[in-house]
Amino acid sequence: MAKDRQPVTNAVRVLREHGVAYTEHPYAYEERGGTAVSARELGVPEHACIKTLVMEDDSRRPLVVLMHGDREVSTKNLARLIGVKSVAPCAPEVADRHSGYQVGGTSPFGTRRAMPVYAQASIADLPYLYVNGGRRGFLVGMRPEDLVRVLKPVLADIATAG
Repeated sequence: MAKDRQPVTNAVRVLREHGVAYTEHPYAYEERGGTAVSARELGVPEHACIKTLVMEDDSRRPLVVLMHGDREVSTKNLARLIGVKSVAPCAPEVADRHSGYQVGGTSPFGTRRAMPVYAQASIADLPYLYVNGGRRGFLVGMRPEDLVRVLKPVLADIATAG
C-alpha cells in the first residue's frame, strides 16, 4: 500500500506546514489535456479544478493567476487591476524557472520564487476545489478558505465574459 502514496512535493510541505486539511488525487496525466482531463479523471466539475498560470507583466515581473478550469483569464482586466499595460503567459521554460515546477504540474503553493497571486473571486465561493499538488498528474483537494488563508491572493473578477 505504501506504493499508492504520493511523493511529498514542495506544495504538500507548505500545506502541511499551514495545517491545511487536503485530499490527494493522482490521475493519469495527458500532455496538453489540462483541467478537462483532470476533471474527467477525478469525476468532478471542471469549474472546481483550478488552473495555476504563471504570467508576467509588461516589465517581465512574474505573477501567479488562479482560474476556474472552464474559464479563461481576461488579461486586459488583470492588467487594469494591477496597473500595467499588459499581462501575458510566460513561456513554459520561464514559468518553470519562476515556479520551480514543470508546466502541467505547477502548484501555487511552494513556488521557488515568491510571486503575487491573483485569483478569480468566484473560486472562494466553491464548496471544494482541486489544485495542482506540485507535479503532473497530481491534484490536491481542499476548502477554498484554506487556499485563501495560505496564499492570500488578490481576489478579483478576472475571467473573460461568457
